[in-house]
Amino acid sequence: MIRFSMKKIGITLRVENFTEYDEKRDAISHDWINYLSNKNILPIFIPNNLLDLNLFLDTINLDGIILSGGDNPGESLERDVTEKKLLNYGIKKNIPIIGICRGLQVINNFFGGKIKIDTSNSHVKINHKIEIIEDKFKKFFNSNELIVNSFHNNIILENFLGKELKIFAKSTHDNTIEGIIHEKLPIMGVMWHPEREKIEKEINLMDIFYNSLWLKT
Repeated sequence: MIRFSMKKIGITLRVENFTEYDEKRDAISHDWINYLSNKNILPIFIPNNLLDLNLFLDTINLDGIILSGGDNPGESLERDVTEKKLLNYGIKKNIPIIGICRGLQVINNFFGGKIKIDTSNSHVKINHKIEIIEDKFKKFFNSNELIVNSFHNNIILENFLGKELKIFAKSTHDNTIEGIIHEKLPIMGVMWHPEREKIEKEINLMDIFYNSLWLKT
């Protein structure tokens, strides 16, 4: 039997409160499962209430970590704590980390940055153009611009960027940050949702992520 090697990528879960059952549940969109499975990636779900997260992570030996979207930072203490621990663990073990939407915001906060509420809702349930400003990423995407989806009402301005983070993409209509990379560590983030894209971009974002290509070229 031929066995194909799959990347094991840990992915965080949103917390949903079911008051009628008096319980909390971890959840994730089916879009993620379809997206990762099509890229020969084995998703490993990371619960938000583990007693010993580091022991769990030591056992499964991840190739990468995805801080997924959904919720806003500060809305779920369990998730905020879990993702902070994941960042600390990933940095210690040199595991590539990518933040998606909320995940980018979590990364920015972790490195001392700030987020701002967009009262205009100009990034909610729309597609819009972004400019790729980092030369390496222009080559990866084979373009200076992309049309991406947007499902967030938090934004990050350039002067709100965390320490040692670098911008690789901006929104063309308001110059808010759409993509970041760490200057030294295998950490990146995007504000759009690749799992919700109907058409694959010209470059596999997951390849850029778990191979940390921007650090190697």
